[in-house]
Amino acid sequence: MTELRAAAETAVEQCLGLQPEESCVIVTDDKRQPIGEALYDVASEITEDATIVRYPPGDQHGEEPPAPVAAAMESADVFLAPTTKSLSHTRARGAANEAGARGATLPGITEEVFTTGLDADYETIAQHCEDVLAQVEGADEIRVTTSKGTDITFEPGDRAWRDDTGIVHDDGDFSNLPAGEVFVSPEDANGTYVVDGTMMPHELLADGEELEFEVEDGYVTHISDDDVREQVEAASEEVGRDAYNLAELGIGTNVAVTSLVGSVLLDEKAAGTVHIAIGDDAGIGGDTDAPLHLDGIIREPTVYADGEEVELPRA
Repeated sequence: MTELRAAAETAVEQCLGLQPEESCVIVTDDKRQPIGEALYDVASEITEDATIVRYPPGDQHGEEPPAPVAAAMESADVFLAPTTKSLSHTRARGAANEAGARGATLPGITEEVFTTGLDADYETIAQHCEDVLAQVEGADEIRVTTSKGTDITFEPGDRAWRDDTGIVHDDGDFSNLPAGEVFVSPEDANGTYVVDGTMMPHELLADGEELEFEVEDGYVTHISDDDVREQVEAASEEVGRDAYNLAELGIGTNVAVTSLVGSVLLDEKAAGTVHIAIGDDAGIGGDTDAPLHLDGIIREPTVYADGEEVELPRA
């Protein structure tokens, strides 16, 4: 059994729970064809109503796919989308879920990330999500600290914590794969955080490399790194201060991810890490619509919920 085959079985059978009477569409592009074909091979052995559609890679994350691709997603019972550019925040994905399809996007997926992140027991990951949620839900204040200078406090306010378990079994359900995180879009945040893991456009940071961010009243006020700062400044020309919105606090729960590889999609799910994002939060419970969502992964954090240390899952 190839590594792609094993990961595809986890995605189709465990995460999506595809049944013989259901229809399934695999959406992929020219650069992710091997992953798409591995998923199709597994799906076609379960149901006779499996389809694979392929199109040229988009230019940017969130770009709408061609109309026939969107129509295929909306008409299916189940969809899986391993693509170079993310379909997660597209109207096509939203319309498919609203029509009752359940599915998962795999944005920017590589074969390494596919095999690493899906070589996992997602029932166990779901339990880790439940355990973390039980500790943070209802807390008025979440504080994150690290030995490298992170000390930041978040106030979720009325916004709900969410989890991404990778278990997508009900009509209209949606997840990213690989999965495994608990997250919230806070109403307020103040303090400093230091990214020492993965962050675009740098991918995996070198040993000793650190990116520092200062946050005041829910907005990033200082970015130490020139490249990240330029991305946010460019977005601010379009949406103003919203580009600096402190968008997300996430806690990784995927115990299969034992080391960071430089992929935000995978690394933000690594058990025992925290990620903090700047920019758009409209799709995760917030009210800011911005043309960027920049996650920075933080290694070895300590998390407190109303002063009580949160027990984090560890790989």
